[in-house]
Amino acid sequence: MTAVDAVLEPRIEAFLVERGLEPTVLALSGDASTRRYFRLRGNAGSLVLAAYPQPFDADSGRFLVIRELFAGYGLRVPAILDEDLARGILLLQDLGDRTLQHVLEAPGEGERAALYRDAIASVVRLQREAACGPLSAVCFQVAFDIEKLSWELHYFVKHFVEGLRGCELSVEDRATLSEAIHRLCDEIASWPRVLCHRDFHSRNLMLHEKTLFWIDFQDARMGPATYDLVSLLRDSYVELAEEFVAERAEDFRQQALPGEARDVFARRFELTSVQRNLKALGTFGYMKTMRGNEVYLPYVPRTLALARRNLARYPELSGLRRVLARHIEELS
Repeated sequence: MTAVDAVLEPRIEAFLVERGLEPTVLALSGDASTRRYFRLRGNAGSLVLAAYPQPFDADSGRFLVIRELFAGYGLRVPAILDEDLARGILLLQDLGDRTLQHVLEAPGEGERAALYRDAIASVVRLQREAACGPLSAVCFQVAFDIEKLSWELHYFVKHFVEGLRGCELSVEDRATLSEAIHRLCDEIASWPRVLCHRDFHSRNLMLHEKTLFWIDFQDARMGPATYDLVSLLRDSYVELAEEFVAERAEDFRQQALPGEARDVFARRFELTSVQRNLKALGTFGYMKTMRGNEVYLPYVPRTLALARRNLARYPELSGLRRVLARHIEELS
C-alpha cells in the first residue's frame, strides 16, 4: 500500500489489507464534521473511503438509512461499494471534485440556470416522495422545532458574536436577543413540515458525469418547505443576483407550493433565510475559535450581507437587528 499525503489509522490499514487493496491513498479535505475522507486509486479505479469516528450498524447509521431512503426516492446519491460497520468505514463511489460551488465559478448564464433548475427539481422530488410515506426512518423523527431552531441561534450568539467577534453582551442585550430568537423560531416552527436535506448548498452538490449528486445528507430532518431552498439560494459560498434568486424561488413555489400565496411564501423564505444565515455564521465562528479552522472565514462577509438584508426587511425583527448591529458593524 502506498500512502500519499495521508496518515492512516490502524483500522483503515487493516480494512485495506483485508480487502486486498493496495491503492495510492490521498487525504481529502473534509467538512465541518469529525468524519475523514480518503481517495483510493488503484486497479479498481478511484474510490472514496469515509472514516467515521465511531462504529455504527445498518439500523442506527444515519448515512446508510437515509442514503437508502433517498435512493428509493430516485434522488442521485453516491453508491456504497463496501462497508465495515464495526470499524466505522464506508467505501463509496467517487464523484470527483467538482462541487456546484466550483462549477459556478465561470458558467454561462444558461448553464447556471439549468443547474439550479435541476437542484430545485430534486428538492421538489424529495418533498413529494417523502410525503407518500412510510415515515418510519430516523429522519422523520427529528425536526426543526423551536428547540432546535433556537439552539442554533444561541449557538450563533456564543460562537460568532461572543466567540469570533469578542463582543460583550449586557444583561439587557441577552434578554432582547432571547426574546427575539424565541419569536422568530416560534413562527418558523409553526409552519407545515416536509423532509429536508438540511444542508443543501453548493458544497454538498457534486457534478459527476453531467449530473448533480447529493452528499452530506445524513442529518436530514423535518422542517419548513423553504429550508432547502434557502440553503441553496441564500448560500454563503456563492454570489447570486437577487433577480436570479427571485426567479428560482418562484420556480420552486409553482412546483412545490402552487396553492401558497406569493406574499406568504416570500415571508417564509426570507425569515428562514435569517435563521439559516445566522446559524451558518455560528458554525464559521465555532470552526475558527474552537477548532482552529479558518477555511470558512472568507465567507463571513457574504453571509453577514445576506443576514443584514433580510433583517432589515421586517420591522418585527428590529429588536434582533438593533442588538446585533450595536456589536456587529456589518449588520448596522
